[in-house]
Amino acid sequence: MGYYLESDLDIFNFDHQSEIAETNLQPFYHDSVNRIKLYNIDVFSFFHKIPDNCVDLVFADPPYFLSSGGITCRSGEKACVNKGSWDKLRPIQSVHYFNKKWLSEIKRILKPNGTTWVCGTFHNIFSVGYALQELNFKILNNIVWEKQDPPPNLTKKYFTHASEHLLWAAKTKKAKHTFNYQELRDISDEKLIKSVWKDLWTLPSVTKSEKIFGKHPTQKPEKIVKRVILASSNIGDLIFDPFCGSGTTGVVCKKLGRKFVGIDNEIKYLNIAKQRLIATGNNKNTRFFP
Repeated sequence: MGYYLESDLDIFNFDHQSEIAETNLQPFYHDSVNRIKLYNIDVFSFFHKIPDNCVDLVFADPPYFLSSGGITCRSGEKACVNKGSWDKLRPIQSVHYFNKKWLSEIKRILKPNGTTWVCGTFHNIFSVGYALQELNFKILNNIVWEKQDPPPNLTKKYFTHASEHLLWAAKTKKAKHTFNYQELRDISDEKLIKSVWKDLWTLPSVTKSEKIFGKHPTQKPEKIVKRVILASSNIGDLIFDPFCGSGTTGVVCKKLGRKFVGIDNEIKYLNIAKQRLIATGNNKNTRFFP
């Protein structure tokens, strides 16, 4: 096994796979042809290994911190809302400290014209939005994903939770961010243009075909991630997902010809991501709307 100084380690070098002393720094999965890497490591242990100003786009689906022991409906049956220890309910001060800490690193690693997307619900999205403003990002859009098939509200105490948010933000107020207006227009059927251009996206949840190797409790549907990647990046761009879970962002990047680095600290989800990536064809056909 080779031993390398940290400065010699290029995590975004897709052309070869270096052997390194610390096994958690070795890629969990490496596809040099499609320029895709997965790492099994904690997000904050990984950030300091990333150079400044090197990432074109970040897609992040961080913990929502909603696991409080409540109930939901899953497959027609009552189920606990708990996702895992990483999603356990925290005091708001702790949630905001976490969000501002990882977003400050995103600010550092994004290229001058880079952007980030962050998913959330009311449990975390207000903290995320405030942190983005504190760090002088420019919020470009607040996309609301209206779920076509949300689980029913079993408690009969609230309105049904049928939406999630995606905040899209540029690194700075002066950033010249990518928005592929013409490409979106070219691939959109006339009847679908309203769906593409509004900041309300009515789309279904994860399909069965996206869960054949297993599922992540907060997995996003490919249709949402495809729309994000196509709209705000270009072929050959480097996309980074700091909470990649079961690998949806990587799968979409492979289909659309983007480079991808994803990290997660749970092996069981990276195993799902690896299987999905291996099974995914490299097809740059972008016709996925609606």
